[in-house]
Amino acid sequence: MDSPRITIFDTTLRDGEQSPGCSMNVQEKVRLARQLDRLGVDVIEAGFPIASDGDFAAVQAVAAAVPRPVIAALARAARHDIERASQALGAAVRPRIHVFLATSDIHLQHKLRISRQQCVDQAAESVRLARTFCDDVEFSPEDATRTEPEFLFQVLEAVIQAGATTLNIPDTVGYTVPAEFGELNRNIRERVRGVEGVTISTHCHNDLGLAVANSLVGVANGARQVECTINGIGERAGNASLEEIVMSLRVRADRYPYQTSVASEELYPTSQLLEEITGIPVQPNKAIIGRNAFAHEAGIHQDGMLKNRLTYEIMTPQSVGVPDSKLVLGKHSGRHALSLRCEQLGYRFERRELDEIYRRFVVLADQIKTVHDHHLLELVREAYGESHRIPPRRVESEQAAAVAAGAEELPRKPFPVGAPSDFSVIGLNTVPASEHNLEQEDYLWGV
Repeated sequence: MDSPRITIFDTTLRDGEQSPGCSMNVQEKVRLARQLDRLGVDVIEAGFPIASDGDFAAVQAVAAAVPRPVIAALARAARHDIERASQALGAAVRPRIHVFLATSDIHLQHKLRISRQQCVDQAAESVRLARTFCDDVEFSPEDATRTEPEFLFQVLEAVIQAGATTLNIPDTVGYTVPAEFGELNRNIRERVRGVEGVTISTHCHNDLGLAVANSLVGVANGARQVECTINGIGERAGNASLEEIVMSLRVRADRYPYQTSVASEELYPTSQLLEEITGIPVQPNKAIIGRNAFAHEAGIHQDGMLKNRLTYEIMTPQSVGVPDSKLVLGKHSGRHALSLRCEQLGYRFERRELDEIYRRFVVLADQIKTVHDHHLLELVREAYGESHRIPPRRVESEQAAAVAAGAEELPRKPFPVGAPSDFSVIGLNTVPASEHNLEQEDYLWGV
């Protein structure tokens, strides 16, 4: 039996763009939308057409340029918003109008200044109007997680009767916690009449750092669409991160037996494109696509990686489009990685000799943040001159022997003088290890 499928609704071009400094022009939105299409997302929320002429034009352009996915346009629960959204979606092969209206008492009283009954009526009327323009209508009760549950159920029943096809449950201000959000989604499935005929969606913000966790709990309790953004960008602390959700479902299929249409190898290229367009860098330790997500500096980790990658990596970097893991030489590194880097640079040492290089290396690494290859070469030459350089022909013959044994031959690229001493794990099996590394070495020595 096939696993249930989760619809990935990407709102990078709409909610993500609302992140300060992340606004995009029409050409940039189209360029990113085409990459999102290659990524395989199911729905692209292209913008908020009533917000500006530029946003209207962007939705129009994306709808015309990207025919495969559903193209959604956001609209408040108001006639002019819905009409404007419909016009912007004119060229879409698969259009969706996404209507929203706040439902929490704090929003009703202080922002909208309407009663609960007025809220129910306005939500239903707006969905009915949207259905006259489009068969695919999504409704979001803004601030759902701070809405009194019984009233939320009443609103959801009204919009289902009015023709909504997707019910999105937004944690608009990132307030909920996983157990609470799971219970809310479960109660919606059990207590809202007509819910079996619609798709339940999640849209979680990250104010408490729980957006991805809440989204996954929503899925576990019946949500079949997840709204998210590349790199987790969005209002305030951002949205649920698309790459984290997709890879959580993939890596932990034992707990989340669901499928998505996302081509995960396009995650890193998509992240890089967004960073290029917005100029907003991804934090180095960002899960999945940060530059340190597959980098290892600690000696114990490096030793484990060199023996079997599964010791410290739960997914391959290639599975998300990252070229490869990197071993970074710093003050936490150990002899095993240092030995291999020396060999890549053309030098080989016995254990006692390597100990002397390592001692000097640790002293230097304690003083500077980044150890470059030229630093390492200086240490080697100060200690032993050129006496331990590996003859070029010997290196070539050893590499050929490794290839004959089944290892993949990879080009040995020269390293510029200013290159940091971090290196790809690719091809390490083509570089013969020193004799001591072939033995069943002491675990602590390995670091």
